Amino acid sequence: MSAADDDTMTVRHMFRRGLEVSPEFRVGLAVTLVLATFAAMGRAAVPFLTQRVTDEGLLAPGGVDVPLVVAYASAGSVVLVIAAILAWRVRVRMVSASEKGLATLRVRAFDKVHELSVLTQNEEQRGRYVSRVTGDVETMRDLMQWTGAAMIISALESAVIFGVMLLYSWQLSILVLLAFLPMVGSLLWIQPRVRRAFQGVRSKMADLLGRTSEQIVGVATIRSYGVQQRMRDQLHDEIDDILVAERRASILSSLNFSSTVIGQSLATGLALIGGTTLALRGQLSVGTVVAFAFLVYMFAGPLMWIIEMLAEMQRAVVGWKRVLELVDQEVTVADPGAEGTPIPHGHGELSVEGVRLTYPGGPEVLKGIDLEVPAGKRIALVGQTGSGKTSLARLLSRFFDPSEGTVRVGGVDLRRVPVTSLRRSVAVVPQEGFLFDGTIRSNLAYALPESSADDLEHRALAAFESLGLDAWLEALPSGIDTPVGPRGELLSAGERQLVSIARAYLRDPDLLILDEATSAVDPATEVRISRALEGLMQGRTAVVIAHRLSTAERADLVAVMEQGELVEVGPHRELVNAGGIYAGLYAAWVSQTRD
Repeated sequence: MSAADDDTMTVRHMFRRGLEVSPEFRVGLAVTLVLATFAAMGRAAVPFLTQRVTDEGLLAPGGVDVPLVVAYASAGSVVLVIAAILAWRVRVRMVSASEKGLATLRVRAFDKVHELSVLTQNEEQRGRYVSRVTGDVETMRDLMQWTGAAMIISALESAVIFGVMLLYSWQLSILVLLAFLPMVGSLLWIQPRVRRAFQGVRSKMADLLGRTSEQIVGVATIRSYGVQQRMRDQLHDEIDDILVAERRASILSSLNFSSTVIGQSLATGLALIGGTTLALRGQLSVGTVVAFAFLVYMFAGPLMWIIEMLAEMQRAVVGWKRVLELVDQEVTVADPGAEGTPIPHGHGELSVEGVRLTYPGGPEVLKGIDLEVPAGKRIALVGQTGSGKTSLARLLSRFFDPSEGTVRVGGVDLRRVPVTSLRRSVAVVPQEGFLFDGTIRSNLAYALPESSADDLEHRALAAFESLGLDAWLEALPSGIDTPVGPRGELLSAGERQLVSIARAYLRDPDLLILDEATSAVDPATEVRISRALEGLMQGRTAVVIAHRLSTAERADLVAVMEQGELVEVGPHRELVNAGGIYAGLYAAWVSQTRD
């Protein structure tokens, strides 16, 4: 199979799959096509009336027949008005169907982003996902509303007009088709290349959006290292690459239009020469020759419009394909939904059996982990950087699934737990709390999405009081309605962490996964956060990634990890007395703390 054939099959599959994902695109399509056909027939009636006016009105044996000319002209005006109304209705129907289809596509794409595991999302820049959900969907708007409608009407109009041409003279019609053969050849050769060129453009645009998003988020780091010019140069290089790709795609698409212009000129010339010859032989009337020349112009005009719009169509097709690739991306962390088994409330016991994890294309990072944590107990994960602590914690919260083995909470395999039950029973407090733009109240609402405003406020204030944070909350400018800004940056790192802790407390989970939340704050805030964490962990099963061994001292159990293996498990005092790896880590930490 040639590359062109392969591309054609890919586009056919894409349209078929696209209509399955967004069936709204084809709702009422049959009626729309019928209306478009009648609109095309209305325009095709003009050359027929022109021929009648010429032969029976202007060249009548007794002189110009003015009443007949007026009658035909009036009939032509009415037909054109009706055709215009039908074309308007076609446009309205296509806009309505396309907007519904695009809305469905956006929702499907956005939902898929949330369904993908953290492991899958980490394989691609976040900006590229944004590009697919927004920019790539937006490229389809013109195809479905303007370009698509115009191309459908133009194609039907050319088909109807060619049928009329055959009725007038099949000989001249064949000449016209021969004149357009070069255009057909250029289309078959150029279109696959245009499509590939626009694929490159969209890919580079996604790279640019990803790079731009990354630099905006990291602007403080960029300025602190004084590398603004280096970052600008990177963006300029990517913009230049897009310019080159766009120029190449435009040059290729312009070749199609040029071949159409040549085809129209050649077809008109052949039609006039052939028509004149037949007229001199008495086989065609003068009006028929004039009407046929008019028909050639009307036949070529829509074709030129279609060719001109093919570039935009290719751009939209590439965008559509990229969105469908996202929608069809495999979900590695599947939600069992209603068929699953919820975690029984109040049962937070944790069981890890034979767990192994290998990142795609990478080494094995967890090697046969076995761990049991009774309900209500606190376990600290310790080990050097890269030992696998974070990977294990992410498995416990099912941000992704293990390559082998099983993780159970409350006796239920996490693969069998519906996402709604999992997020209600397992809460994660990361090392750096993330807040959404809004207020403290709106961020707390994520823990209780179904609560009323009054109920949320009552429970939130009670949570802050239980955690010993009521005085801090009251000291804020607007209390619970204090704005937090994008990513919570109007608050300090410690304050963001306090809000994250309160949010987790409101969720009332059975299992807590904590990436030590006090490692990047001042001593006073550390004390406040530590007390809040104690309140949060009270009576709950907690897994804490311990960067400081003071945290491990307070835990019921300590699990020591080294190079992806669980090498020691037990209470703090027993491990210290055992003189193993943990004892060495603890001795080094005590010595460093004293120094």
